[in-house]
Amino acid sequence: MKTAIITDSNSGITRELGEQWGVRIVPMPIIIENETYYEGVDLFPEEFFRMLREGKSVSTSQPAPEDILRLWEEALSSGYDEVVYIPMTSGLSSSCQTALILAADFGGRVQVADNRQISVPLKNAVRDALALAEAGLSAQEIKARLEAVGMDSLIYIGVDTLEYLKKGGRITPAAAAMGTVLGIKPLLTIKGEKLDTFAKVRGTRQCKARLLEAMKKSVEEYRAKGWDIRVDASGSFDRREEEEEWLALAAQTFPGEPVQYDPLTLSIASHTGPGAFAMGISRRIAV
Repeated sequence: MKTAIITDSNSGITRELGEQWGVRIVPMPIIIENETYYEGVDLFPEEFFRMLREGKSVSTSQPAPEDILRLWEEALSSGYDEVVYIPMTSGLSSSCQTALILAADFGGRVQVADNRQISVPLKNAVRDALALAEAGLSAQEIKARLEAVGMDSLIYIGVDTLEYLKKGGRITPAAAAMGTVLGIKPLLTIKGEKLDTFAKVRGTRQCKARLLEAMKKSVEEYRAKGWDIRVDASGSFDRREEEEEWLALAAQTFPGEPVQYDPLTLSIASHTGPGAFAMGISRRIAV
């Protein structure tokens, strides 16, 4: 059996990397001033951050069903027997539920794996799925393996501004105003199903320190369980020096650890705004 792996651009996998890996990518729609753009197709970081800085209205949407179906059908008509589709976590979008409904018409040939990931952990899940497919596991077996570790990954995110959380309804305007006056920065966490507040810290520098402290503790806890994990850094920086500074801090916190860095996807940056910084832990699936 030959199994295709498909995901969406919330994985951070670019079209170029997708071609290199043999992975098809469903682009996530981003709506700017009532005009729809597609991440990695006609919207790229430089232009996106420029429009954010200009104060343009930005929101996100789930992919159109026809865009998902087109990639599934392309894969099944080009020599693949089955498809494993790994969308962003169902806890943050209804796109997974839509995909499950669409897959019902494919007689089991399309398996939708909700392994509760987004951003770099989702990218790592795709990497593991490819290895499992190469090892000869069926689409159903790959789905089961991915979902079995779905709640075992973790992301911490700090934001530089509360403006975009307010626009997305994540915090109230009053809380945003008070936080701005006091210089309070929320440290957020994503573990499987939803975005939660982990801590509230005064100042960006202190928020970064608190994030790194939490990450170090979490890594120790995960390793104590005997899990094989990946440690990653990410961010929505529109200036190279900020990205390099954050990666340097992450590397200092985890000396000798092969910390991978990937930019936060534009659909995530739509909600965090520029200057967000993140780290995550992904549990690696043994083949």
